[in-house]
Amino acid sequence: MSNILDRIVANKRREIEAADSLLGREVNITTSYTPVSLRQSIVDSPTGIIAEFKRRSPSKGEIHPLAEVSEVVRAYQSGGAAACSVLTDTMFFGGALSDLMVARGSTSLPLLRKDFVVSRRQIAEARACGADAVLLIAAVLSGREVEELTRYAHSLGLEVLLEFHNAAELDRYCPEVDVVGVNNRDLTTFHTDPMLAATVARELPTTAVKIAESGLTSIDEVRRLRDCGFSGFLIGETFMRHSNPGEALRLFVEGRL
Repeated sequence: MSNILDRIVANKRREIEAADSLLGREVNITTSYTPVSLRQSIVDSPTGIIAEFKRRSPSKGEIHPLAEVSEVVRAYQSGGAAACSVLTDTMFFGGALSDLMVARGSTSLPLLRKDFVVSRRQIAEARACGADAVLLIAAVLSGREVEELTRYAHSLGLEVLLEFHNAAELDRYCPEVDVVGVNNRDLTTFHTDPMLAATVARELPTTAVKIAESGLTSIDEVRRLRDCGFSGFLIGETFMRHSNPGEALRLFVEGRL
């Protein structure tokens, strides 16, 4: 029986096949935008927070369905975010590539295309729509695919955040990736353990720039994870459940959320 992640990835492959059939396999990249470094922005930031824009999720349903991406990412920038993550999956998360394009026109922060990337097409789309980095998820890719997609992303000037959930996936680690994430949420069940990242991080190279993802609800959790070697913290739902996500970010950083 398939789990949630299997269903998401199967749908993603159908979407890519349809797009290739309708539009051709090559994506026309005509943007004049020059990507900036997500990695460096995180390392240089006093917060290290990658603030995420998303409207809903398979596990929590509607989170902020009427949120305007331009308003949210501007507020994230003024609230102290190091970067923004934009969910572009439509069926399960209510996002779209157009959200990424609007975000690009609304902030100078580095943008991460957050999606279930299984094809070069999605990386080219990310570049064309103004992303600075793409997410690769080890659970849905082989080691060879991680290497090939990382090389392709770099050829387009994009950085790569490679995400793990458990130590069993670490055989897909690729030294060429720019940032390594540990997702506290099990994508097969969507169960979340906010401190799982600390356990998996012990198995990662000490030189890797590490990002803790999902389930973080307090600045104290961030401080504990920073003590465990994490430089960045991808946080979405904690902010997006508030009427003003940017204000929620500011209060979070101040320890008042």
